[in-house]
Amino acid sequence: MTDRAISFDLSQPWEATGPSPTDALLIEGLRAGEEVAYEELVRRFQTPVYNLVYRLLDDPIEAGDVVQEVFLKVFRNVTSFRGDSSLKTWIYRIGVNEAHNHRRWFHRRRGPEISLEDDQGDGRTYEQVLADQLPSPLQVTMEHETQVLIEEALQKVRPVFREALILRDLEGLSYEEVASVLQVSLGTVKSRIVRGREALKQHLSRRLEDEPRFSLAVRGVNA
Repeated sequence: MTDRAISFDLSQPWEATGPSPTDALLIEGLRAGEEVAYEELVRRFQTPVYNLVYRLLDDPIEAGDVVQEVFLKVFRNVTSFRGDSSLKTWIYRIGVNEAHNHRRWFHRRRGPEISLEDDQGDGRTYEQVLADQLPSPLQVTMEHETQVLIEEALQKVRPVFREALILRDLEGLSYEEVASVLQVSLGTVKSRIVRGREALKQHLSRRLEDEPRFSLAVRGVNA
């Protein structure tokens, strides 16, 4: 399959022109090189994949580059997709793997990480820019300050536990789907989620001692 030039405006989701096709029809269209199939794939998955990758990397700029690579891999490898899992699970697996690869490259080649509190040139922080562009599920269920608090605590959780938490509690995947994405056993997934939730609670508890004005209502943390 010929590589395609991909450009995403992450602040503006694709407009749906009709009912979404089933995974089978979408894959068939992708394999046939149909333009409408490529547009539908990006419309359906660009924001979820960006949110996933961003939370794994904690860097909006780097996340955008990784998302480009994720979709390139999807386009290049769709002919080899066997349907052993759902299309969403397959794409998320590629997203997690690309985030892992980028993190390894980043630690070898890059200098200090960019802080979300750093001014990005116009008086706003990267965190504020991201919030403007891509409202997350947390942002629509709790106050902005509380959402920031949880996002910051989430980044302190070990990556191996954090990715399981993100997939299960933020992306809403089933335990079986998380196991398929991470390519580990169901027992391992459950263990990572339990340990990740406990670590998140500990980080939140310590932060709340310093910031008693916050009121938490975190869906999924106690589930």
